[in-house]
Amino acid sequence: MMYNKSNIHNITELLNFYYISVNSIDLSNKSNKIYNEIKRRGEYLRVISGKARGTKLETLEGLETRPTLDRVKEPLFSIIQAYIYDAKVLDLFSGSGALAIESVSRGAKSAVACDNSRKAIEIIKQNVKKTHFENEIKIINKDYKKALEELENEKFDIIFLDPPYKTNFGIEAIKIINDRNLLLEDGIIVFETDQEEEYIEDIEKYAILKDLRKYGRVKLAFLGRKE
Repeated sequence: MMYNKSNIHNITELLNFYYISVNSIDLSNKSNKIYNEIKRRGEYLRVISGKARGTKLETLEGLETRPTLDRVKEPLFSIIQAYIYDAKVLDLFSGSGALAIESVSRGAKSAVACDNSRKAIEIIKQNVKKTHFENEIKIINKDYKKALEELENEKFDIIFLDPPYKTNFGIEAIKIINDRNLLLEDGIIVFETDQEEEYIEDIEKYAILKDLRKYGRVKLAFLGRKE
C-alpha cells in the first residue's frame, strides 16, 4: 500500500514551521546551540506511539546529529504507517536511533541502526536499552558504505536516509541500495536533503521519485525501487 498524498499535503505547514525554526539556528557557530534551543523550548526526543510510547530518548549535544523532533517525526510516521507493521527497517545515518526505535515501537519486525560516530552509537545503545528493543534492533558502527556492504544479503521495507548536509552521501547510498537490491519491490526510502533540484534529478537515476516536499531549503523525498 502506498502513502496517502492528501496526508502529505496536510502536514506541509507543520513541517515548514519545524524547518524554519531549525534553520534559524546559527550553524556556523560550533557550539551547542541546537541542543540548547531544544532544551529552551522544552522539546525532547521521545517515542511517539506504540510499545515504547512516551519514552524519552537521549540525543547528542552539539552539531554531530540533527535531532528529528516530534513535530516532524509524528507526521512522517503517519505518512508511512502502512509500511511499518512487520517491516524490516534500515536507519542508515541513525544519530540517536530514534527512527529505528519508533519503527519497532509501532510494529516493525526488526531494524538496523547504523552510524559512523562512536558517540552516536553509545547514544543509540542507551536508547535501545531504555526501550527494551535489544532483540529487535541491530546496531552497526561503520561508515555507510561498509554498513551497506555488510547488509548486502538483506532486503528492507523502509530505509531512512538523513545524511550530513552538503555531502553526496545520500545519492551514493541510494546508488548502492539500488545496485545491491536492498529495497524490497514495494518498499520506500525516506530521504532528507537540502540540495538543489539538480541533485534530486540525479537521484532519479537510481530510484523512483514518488513524492517531494519542500520546507524552506530542506526537501523530503519519498523514493521507490527502480528496476
